Order: sequence, then C-alpha cells, then structure tokens
Amino acid sequence: MKRTALFAAALSLVSFSAMAAEEAADSAKTNLAPPIIAVRAETSQVVDRILVSGLIAAQEEILVQPQVEGLAIDELLAAIGDTVKKGDVLARLSDDQLILQKSQLAANKAKAEAGLAQLEAQKVEVEANTNELEKTAERARQLAAKGTFSTVQAEQAEAKAVAGRAKVRSVEESIKVGQADIDVVEAQIKDIDLKLARTEVKAPADGVITARAAKVGTIASASAGAMFTMIRDGRLELRADVSETDLLRIEPGMKADIQVSGLKDPRTGTVRLVEPTLSTTSRLGTVRINFDNSDRLKAGLFAEAEIIAAKREGVTVPVTSVSLSRDGDSVLLITNGQTHRTEVETGIRDGDRIEIVDGLSAGDLIVAKAGAFVRDGDRINPVVGGDPETTAAIAD
Repeated sequence: MKRTALFAAALSLVSFSAMAAEEAADSAKTNLAPPIIAVRAETSQVVDRILVSGLIAAQEEILVQPQVEGLAIDELLAAIGDTVKKGDVLARLSDDQLILQKSQLAANKAKAEAGLAQLEAQKVEVEANTNELEKTAERARQLAAKGTFSTVQAEQAEAKAVAGRAKVRSVEESIKVGQADIDVVEAQIKDIDLKLARTEVKAPADGVITARAAKVGTIASASAGAMFTMIRDGRLELRADVSETDLLRIEPGMKADIQVSGLKDPRTGTVRLVEPTLSTTSRLGTVRINFDNSDRLKAGLFAEAEIIAAKREGVTVPVTSVSLSRDGDSVLLITNGQTHRTEVETGIRDGDRIEIVDGLSAGDLIVAKAGAFVRDGDRINPVVGGDPETTAAIAD
C-alpha cells in the first residue's frame, strides 16, 4: 500500500516538473520576441490640402481712355489710390475748339433755314401762278371747241400751264434738299454736343485708381494709352501657380486658407476660376482665388494658400506605417503577437497621417514603421505607448 502511494506521489511530481518546464520554455520563447513599436488604426478627420502660391492681382482692370481725339487735357480730378464711383469726373478736356465748331454749324443751320423759308415763299407764288395758268388754259380749250378762239392760242395756254406745274415740282424738290441740308447740320450739332459731353472723362464703374498716365496740357489720344487704370470695385484675387497633377483636382467653389506675406492673420477665400490652359514651358496652371475680405491687401503681394479639396471622417494610420509601392500599398497587421502583411487602399494624406479606405478597421494593431526590419509572419512583442489594453495583453 505504501509503495503504491509513493509511486503515485513520484508520478505526480514528475508530471508537475514537466508542465513547469514546458511553461518555462514557452515563457522563454515569448521573451525572445523583439519589442516593436505598434499603433492602432483610428477614426479621425482627414483634409485633402493642395498647396499653391502666387501674387495678388486685380480681379478685373479697367482702362479709361479718352472718347474724343485731339483735345488737350485741361484738368485732372483723380489721383492714384482714389476710390471713385461710376460717373465721377476723372479729367476734363479742352472744349474751345468744339464750341467754335458748334457756333459755325449753328450759323450754317440758320442760313439753311433762311434759304428754306425763301423756297417755301417761292413755292406759294409759283403755285398761285400755276393755278391761274391752268384756269386760262381751261377757258381757251372751251372757246376753241366753240370755234371762237384760236386753236394755236389754246395750245400755247396749255403749254404754259404744264410749265407752271413743272416749276412747282422743281420748287418742291428744292425744299426737300434744303430740309435735308438742315437735317445734316442738326446731326453735326448733335455730334458736337456728344463730344462736348465727352470732354468730361468719367469713371465707367466703381473702383480704385491704380495708375494715372495723363498729364495736364498733353493731347488726349487713345493711341497714347490709357489715361487712368482702375480696379473694378476694388476686388482683388490670388493668381496662384499649380502643378498639372494638382490642377485636375481643383474645382471652382472650393474653399482656401490664405497666408499673405506681411500679414499675421490668415485670410479665407474661394476658388473662382481654374484657367483652361497650362504654360507650355513651366507646365504649371493658374487658379484664381477670390478673397472673402480684401482689406489692407495690395496688388502685387505674395501669398500662399491651402485649397481644401476634400474633408471627411475616415480610418487613419501614420504615414510611416504604410509601405508604398507600385505593386500596391500594405501594412503589417499584428494578431496574437504575429505580423501579417495586409494590402490596403490608401486615400487622403493629411500631414503625418494617411487615410485607409479599405483593408483596416478602427482599432486594428499594426507595426508603426513599415521598414523596421520586420517581415511577414514574424513573432514580435508589440509596444504601444499609452494603450492600456495592449499593455495588459502583453503583461498577460
């Protein structure tokens, strides 16, 4: 009986020793796994930013030129930097020559009207004489028919009546010519009045004067260039250069954060236009961005902008954890202390994080650095700073 008990005790001791040895071996094997920094995929907001830069310029420039050629500039009423309204007088041209021309035309009109009045009087006289001649011719025809008047004399009276009617028509045509002459003179006078009104060079729209080339005493001429240059409504925009790859991602209406050189506070704006052509030499396109607030801005200032192409919530990981290649992007997913290379589809890259569109879920544990000498299938000891769940799992 004692032998049986002793044998059972010895067998139990051997079994316990074997189990302890196996556990010690497993523990030693686990301790041999190298510690590797790991991170968890998490849900966060990602913003697709396109960085551009360029110069601030007028959204629309207006060139103010004289509408009357050959007149001297008498007075300049606007200077560079002035804010003007539509219709404000910017300059006055000399009107002496035009006033003289108008006086001459007024005299010609009076002369033509006097001639027309004479023709009207002549017409009345000729019509009266013609009426009398027609009556005489009618009586002559009647008497000749009765044989009491010479046929020759009756024909002569008829000829005089016909000549009288022709003279009336001639006077009527002369009256029409005289009236046409008056109409021509009146049209010339209207043209002079228009030129006189245009001797006041006015602002065609609201805006800010940015250049003044006109000088008092010089002859105004469109061929000499613009007298004034204006920015319509004072509106400015950023004309930014964009690479050809980024240009296709930008659309009108996208928001932008703008940092202007020399200003501490950033500005906001909206993409107004994506120009349809690129430079054949630099391979750059141009994007025009309107400012929401253009106070203190000046044309010619340098500015940088971040165009917000997209903004959304998604699963993100550090950029360093993704292995990027032509064959496809991948990460090393950690499950039960072992790595598994997992193909992923990446999306927006926002700073030091990148969006994972497909292949990972929020909370998945992955190797923090894709090139950390870790291969697919390696056993590792993942270390996640500040992650109680992972720390507890490793301790267990």
